[in-house]
Amino acid sequence: MTPFDLIVIGSGPAGRRAAIQAAKIGKSVLVVEKGRRVGGVSVHTGTIPSKTLRETVLNLTGYRERGFYGRAYRVKQDIAAPDLMSRLQMTLNHEVDVLEHQFARNGVKTMLGTAHFVDSHRIEVVAPQGDTHIVEGTRFLIAVGTRPHRPADVPFNGSNVLDSDEMIEIDHLPRSLTVIGAGVIGVEYATIFSALDVSVTLLEPRPTLLDFVDQELIEDFTHQLRDQGLVIRLGVKVEKIDFDHDWPVATLADGRRARSEMLLFTGGREGATDKINLAACGLTADARGRLKVDPKTFQTEVEHIYAAGDVIGFPSLASTSMEQGRIAACHAFDIPMPPAPEYFPYGIYSVPEISTVGMSEHEVRERGIRYECGVARFRETSRGHIMGLNSGMMKLIFSQKTRRLLGVHIVGEGATELVHIGQAVLNLKGTLDYFIENTFNYPTLAEAYKIAALDAWNRMPRR
Repeated sequence: MTPFDLIVIGSGPAGRRAAIQAAKIGKSVLVVEKGRRVGGVSVHTGTIPSKTLRETVLNLTGYRERGFYGRAYRVKQDIAAPDLMSRLQMTLNHEVDVLEHQFARNGVKTMLGTAHFVDSHRIEVVAPQGDTHIVEGTRFLIAVGTRPHRPADVPFNGSNVLDSDEMIEIDHLPRSLTVIGAGVIGVEYATIFSALDVSVTLLEPRPTLLDFVDQELIEDFTHQLRDQGLVIRLGVKVEKIDFDHDWPVATLADGRRARSEMLLFTGGREGATDKINLAACGLTADARGRLKVDPKTFQTEVEHIYAAGDVIGFPSLASTSMEQGRIAACHAFDIPMPPAPEYFPYGIYSVPEISTVGMSEHEVRERGIRYECGVARFRETSRGHIMGLNSGMMKLIFSQKTRRLLGVHIVGEGATELVHIGQAVLNLKGTLDYFIENTFNYPTLAEAYKIAALDAWNRMPRR
């Protein structure tokens, strides 16, 4: 068999974008996927399922309308797990169909099965039926993604002590839920189930949550969560997890206990590299299964092998993973490309959602930049009032010297959409004056940009 120009192991965001990019410049491409269908973790257990679950919950509960009609308002009175799973399955099927069509239209070959390196230019693929195939490639992209970290002392049982991959397959909604780990995944699931009126306790051994987000935003976010009844316990380690009448109980180092019908452990994720025989191709992974790459080209220590996506670690976003895959494919085949923009947006699909781009106030201070902030509350906009929003805020950070926008931080309805206005201004080196001088549709939440900019302008030194 003639060697493929590019063999991609994994069909998540990084793998599929690299495969299609290479195919579009006429290269022969094979994508190997170990799951039953293409799409990877992002489509089947990660990004798409959790965001679909969130949207379904917000729609069925009427959560967005409670600002007007009160906390007792419901669109559907009795919500069960099948209500959530039916929409989830429809969404996943659509995503897979789109991806399969993209591969077919671009001439990308696919092979289902688990892959491992035989040497640096060959892999063996074991098909689901047990058949084996040896395929050869000139270049490789490792995009195998991650899986949940599952410590031996956590009594996972597939029914009421679960990891985040198992959470999208529950057969009933619990009355109470304990979430261990207040990272992005833990916060998203904790707030989604809280919006379902499940009694949720969120446990985190660190004294803070979501450290990479601007602290003022987190303070507002935490206040909203506690106001809607979510219990947050920070700074105390979970000593053990056992059972009391079949319900999991998390015992904290200070002696407190969190007993609930279901427990979700979200203690991070690890690269799924242990089964692909990295030694045969001359690579090694770190303790969490992640691969080291050149951050500009995504080339590993082996010249013709690249890695992209969650398997290389932070930021572990579907959006950045796609771009990493594209850049890796372009570099592999000497396709000229402009450098990636300095700043990318980060979205957390919690309830309420958070999105941020650029520097936080803490980072600006650390760099010694003289700055000013402007804040807008969504309730200050006519659209926010129309929507019944009682919460939500936008924070803009500007340089006093150049008036350039340095950071955009949003918590509240539509945050992950609104952030892109700020992202464009930031990467185009725009200033405070853009927001002051331009007209925004009325009424919109985007007006918050002008309100926040005027708030900052009021305190900026006059020229």
